[in-house]
Amino acid sequence: MAKILGGITTSHIPAVGNAIQKELYDDPYWKPFFDGYPKVHQWIKDTKPDYVINIYNDHGLGFFLDRMPTFAIGAAHEYRNEDEGWGLPSLDPFPGAPELSWHIIESMVSDEFDITSCQELAVDHGFVVPMQLFWPGAPNNPDMPRAVPISANTVQHPIPTLKRALDFGKALGKALRSFPEDAKIVILGTGGLSHQLDGERAGFINKEFDQYCLENIVSNPEELTKITRMELVEKAGAQGTEFLMWMMMRGALGDNVTEITRNYHIPISNTAAGTLLLECAA
Repeated sequence: MAKILGGITTSHIPAVGNAIQKELYDDPYWKPFFDGYPKVHQWIKDTKPDYVINIYNDHGLGFFLDRMPTFAIGAAHEYRNEDEGWGLPSLDPFPGAPELSWHIIESMVSDEFDITSCQELAVDHGFVVPMQLFWPGAPNNPDMPRAVPISANTVQHPIPTLKRALDFGKALGKALRSFPEDAKIVILGTGGLSHQLDGERAGFINKEFDQYCLENIVSNPEELTKITRMELVEKAGAQGTEFLMWMMMRGALGDNVTEITRNYHIPISNTAAGTLLLECAA
């Protein structure tokens, strides 16, 4: 059976993609952000995952406000990256893992989650930037695992509750562990942390709330399910709702995890950026 190695969180903002393209790793503005990744790179090098589950939110490339699934799972042989603007280059397609995708979809539906299955899916910066951060040169990094994208609605209200997100993750973990292959899997929870890009609170960041979330997601994620959807918007900002994808990742890891490394930096493009690596118990 398959084994979940652990989970990793990261911001996925387009400005990071531009910084990667321009190799601004030692730039004074960017260095505190990129300093959070070497330990993650070493862990990935040591563990060598075969598959990556990339939990992200689409920003209008694959889905739009007229059709926004609550949970969508890619089931394609490859995932194309298209020009969204932002000055980001279009990349080669990312290799998929349809056999794992369909196993997840079947298992999630059996656990009464309604899933939109996508046999074609264009992936935007929400998916691509984390892949570039963790596997430099992606999708052409020779060690990059095959991917299953899972898109969650954080844009069109009503969005899922944090409890629903955590429960989704628990069902996802069950599905992955029952995959009948001797494979190693890593799960990405992307986006966030607190930020708001528009309106009267544009530029809003809430460091105290971010730290509260970082502490509890490691050892007590159930505590975070008490936060309502409106409280999440109030405390994390309109786009800080992306934290629910961290909760999906965390639910899949099981009860016992070890924190390997953590980084928190503000601001990066008006966003609070958090990086967290959690390893599953043996």
